[in-house]
Amino acid sequence: MSERLHPPDTPETTVSPTPTSPVRTRLKARRPAGHRKISGPPRDRIGYLFLTPWFIGMALFTVGPILASLYLSFTEYTLLNPPEWLGLDNYREMLADPRLHKSLLVTFVYVFVSVPIQLVLALALALLLNRGVRGLSFYRSVYYLPSLLAGSVSIAILWRQIFGKDGLVNQVLALFGTEGVSWVSHPDFALGTLVLLNAWTFGAPMVIFLAGLRQIPTSYYEAAQVDGAGTVTRFFHITLPMLTPIIFFNLVLQLIGAFQSFTQAFVISGGRGGPSDSTLLYTLYLYERGFGSFDMGYASAMAWFLLAIIAVLTGINFLFARRWVFYGG
Repeated sequence: MSERLHPPDTPETTVSPTPTSPVRTRLKARRPAGHRKISGPPRDRIGYLFLTPWFIGMALFTVGPILASLYLSFTEYTLLNPPEWLGLDNYREMLADPRLHKSLLVTFVYVFVSVPIQLVLALALALLLNRGVRGLSFYRSVYYLPSLLAGSVSIAILWRQIFGKDGLVNQVLALFGTEGVSWVSHPDFALGTLVLLNAWTFGAPMVIFLAGLRQIPTSYYEAAQVDGAGTVTRFFHITLPMLTPIIFFNLVLQLIGAFQSFTQAFVISGGRGGPSDSTLLYTLYLYERGFGSFDMGYASAMAWFLLAIIAVLTGINFLFARRWVFYGG
């Protein structure tokens, strides 16, 4: 009798469970029934919690005064009596104020003359320092120093002495047989001394220009040099186009800062904007109306008008930046 052959029995394949960490097992055993893991607060909430003092300070010392000045610009307020609502009377008065018109003219001349000179000086010094001068850190610090000090009262007093009747400028001119004038007291030259003082503060844009020059790839210059491009050609076809974002950034910042200049004109002119209102910057006239005549309502309206001027010019800069600012790599 033939025996029927059967294949040997193959044991069933079983998948062993993933081994559990003994530590995890013990921790799981220790948790009471119904226990849920409580997650901590989100990171953004923690960040806002740490920012709370800044938010409080901004509300009390920035947003609050801004809104208060907006309200006061529609009122007559002398600091001694409660504000009285006037509507648009302050703004109508500004249209007929000859000294305000004079201050606007002086301010526009000051801004549109000093800022280009300042940026040209800053770029020229940045190009010079970028050529590998020894002691770069020292020179960078020395040239940046005027940007820190020029807004101080002491530098304004020193500047008044330098351009005074017996100042350093006239002493140098005397060596060449030329008799100078009191530059800060002459209507034709007083504003020029303020322009020179603002142009002297080229340190901050210079440092930014220098950082931008360090970011331009050297391969561009090497390729241009191989093609026979000279120094001037490389500057106008490589350096300037690659620096246009930095130029635009410095231009906007320096325009805003120049419109807000106050200390230099106040100290050099003795707080009057003289001689003959030749140094009557807009901020100086605003200060005179607010703290000299105690006409805080009118001064607030002037402040908001200055904000509108700066906003319009900044918007124009951004609008035309599309035509000349190059962001390509």
